[in-house]
Amino acid sequence: MTEDAGSTLGRLHRSLRLLYTGRSRKATWFRYCLIAFDAATIIYFILTAALQPTGSILAINTVFGLLILTDFAARLWIAEDRAKMFWQIYTIADLVVVTSLLLLPFFTHEAAFLRILRGLRLIHSYHLIRDLRHDSKFFRKHEDAVLAAVNLFVFVFVTTSVVFVLNFDKTAGYSEYVDALYFTVATLTTTGFGDITMKTPTGKLLSVFIMVVGVALFVRLASAIFQPRKVKYKCPVCGLNRHDPDAIHCKHCGETLAIETEGVA
Repeated sequence: MTEDAGSTLGRLHRSLRLLYTGRSRKATWFRYCLIAFDAATIIYFILTAALQPTGSILAINTVFGLLILTDFAARLWIAEDRAKMFWQIYTIADLVVVTSLLLLPFFTHEAAFLRILRGLRLIHSYHLIRDLRHDSKFFRKHEDAVLAAVNLFVFVFVTTSVVFVLNFDKTAGYSEYVDALYFTVATLTTTGFGDITMKTPTGKLLSVFIMVVGVALFVRLASAIFQPRKVKYKCPVCGLNRHDPDAIHCKHCGETLAIETEGVA
């Protein structure tokens, strides 16, 4: 590599790092664009989960796949610990999603399986929240409730994709996808109307999984919304990281705390 090429790569590396981690107006708008892109891909994959792969959908999938891959490559290049980033769950999920998007034109007969893999893009919601936490006071204030809602949201729609493929793939369409969503929510809430049921042993085991995990996530969301709000602050002595907003001492060990407050105008 020549000296000029190395210098160009160095400038590009610094520019990308500033865009992804900087605090300038340009960097902030860039990250908001990434957040909007992440949200758009999640919505797109939910809306197209019930559609068979047409030429237009395959083209859009390929474009999304290449953009997600570009974003991943840039993040990996500027990461201080690349191995740690590579093995994070949302990174693995994105690689699986990219693979499913780029392979779909060549394996349309495996569209059902690839549809489930594509739904893993929902896991990127956690990365989206991490980015919003830096810039949004609302997300920092209601972090527990937002995270619990995202957990439930991801679980519902990933599970709906699995149910849809197992029970409704032969007659794929929006009405069948709504049926799969209806079954998932009815099972999760243990309502159990019985008008849509799983017939196979695999389907019945999936129903049990939805009930056990789904109810726990639903209760966690209700608890995060209705219980008194706690602030995140790690006690330097015992490590307790949830305290009352006006706490002066740690309830666990009695250590004096220095929790930041908004103050009084």
